[in-house]
Amino acid sequence: MKERIRVIKFVLFSISAGVIEFISFAALDHFTNWQYWPKYLIALILSVLWNFTLNREFTFRSANNVPIAMLKVACFYAVFTPATTILGNYLAETKEVNDLIVTGLNMALNLVTEYLYDRYFVFGKTIDTKQEQ
Repeated sequence: MKERIRVIKFVLFSISAGVIEFISFAALDHFTNWQYWPKYLIALILSVLWNFTLNREFTFRSANNVPIAMLKVACFYAVFTPATTILGNYLAETKEVNDLIVTGLNMALNLVTEYLYDRYFVFGKTIDTKQEQ
């Protein structure tokens, strides 16, 4: 039951991060004539910062070293971001798939892969180690 609650929290916080990513992407899409990739990168960075902060504190309740946890998350995004940026740009610019659809697909992929990565690698041994104030 505890793990189900953790998954639900992660999904809810990720949805809030997704809203931030989607709104910031849509705003950049509407107010600039930039290509797909810079809009996606800016929106992704904003959502990652939000999601990391909330999930570390409330979902995984981890007392681990924040810089180390952030470095581990940065390693995830060092692979995820170039892969999804290149693929997203290809789909949006070459295949002419709607930018917002491509972003939605990237967000769904991010939700699943990041949960597994955070749960088992970033916070795995430090889950529920945060003491109540």
